[in-house]
Amino acid sequence: MAACVIRRTFLSTVNKYNRKHAISVLNVDLNSRQTLNRTRLSCSLFNVQQKRLMSSRPEGKVLETVGVFEAPKHQGKYETGQLFLHSVFGYRGIVLFPWHARLYDRDVTPATESKPTEPPGAHRSKEVKGKTHTYYQVLIDTRDCPHISQRSQTEAVTFLANHDDSRALYAIPGLDYVSHEDILPYNSTDQVPIQHELFERFLKFNASKVPPFIPRDTLQAWQEKNHPWLELSDVHRETTENIRVTVIPFYMGMREAQNSHVYWWRYCIRLENMGEEVVQLRERHWRIFSLSGTLETVRGRGVVGREPVLSEEQPAFQYSSHVSLQAPSGHMWGTLTCQRANGGAMFEVAIPSFSLESHGHRDSPYSFLF
Repeated sequence: MAACVIRRTFLSTVNKYNRKHAISVLNVDLNSRQTLNRTRLSCSLFNVQQKRLMSSRPEGKVLETVGVFEAPKHQGKYETGQLFLHSVFGYRGIVLFPWHARLYDRDVTPATESKPTEPPGAHRSKEVKGKTHTYYQVLIDTRDCPHISQRSQTEAVTFLANHDDSRALYAIPGLDYVSHEDILPYNSTDQVPIQHELFERFLKFNASKVPPFIPRDTLQAWQEKNHPWLELSDVHRETTENIRVTVIPFYMGMREAQNSHVYWWRYCIRLENMGEEVVQLRERHWRIFSLSGTLETVRGRGVVGREPVLSEEQPAFQYSSHVSLQAPSGHMWGTLTCQRANGGAMFEVAIPSFSLESHGHRDSPYSFLF
């Protein structure tokens, strides 16, 4: 199949996805809401959309050959080296390795098993059954980071520094976690299709393999060494008035400070507007419960200094933050205050309760990268 020509600005429109079949992004600009079968993805279908995009091409923009879409997988998982477009944020990426997480979805019918323990008084606490769900550790193409910086942080993976380092945290740019259904796979004849400083350290081209990018020993060693900080184990999700909140917590390790132990976690939050009405995030309200018995309340404007607008054109926003406790475990939950378009009514969106659990730790992994 001949390679399809993909315009760079496709990355800014790929997030106009159908909630049930992400691949229907290809016909959004054709003013059609009809759902496409994901297996019908082809070069000819994409070329119809391409012509539509070219008709309103901004002056000075150029076409760029990226690759050819493949049929998304409904069964099984994607292998190391799989190229993809993110169905929500539109960036190009490549799969490093999969994680099998427990998804606690509060939007499904309550069950009576596999319930993550919640403290007394947790916000909207209810029985939730965890089911296995596949996520992927991926590299983001650095060329696309400027186009998604207003909707997704591209330095979402952070680590604790060494004990003797004056800096508290290190960040690895362009490293993300992606759910299986967010993968829009494609292939490319380019031997270095992704621009990222770790691409050639972790992967190498092998034309006899499918996909043709195989892991180097350094990737396998890095995964094994950093497993405690990278591992994704639990994912929590809840929807309120068409605003879906997904939370993924990660344990980062323990440090000694002023004769006490301080335990650190990072958490990644994704907000998605599943409806048609435009809303804007205005405030956050957190409650943080520690095993030591303390309960802290945190209020503030927006998140990470922003008050993102969630619309059909840009329905999602993703960010990461950190929390520390002087106890090896705890819980977090809370609410987000959102406002409807044009100064409309305020309403509360639940942040699902999630546990903060610690495990064995070692020194920082960052020095291993360079």
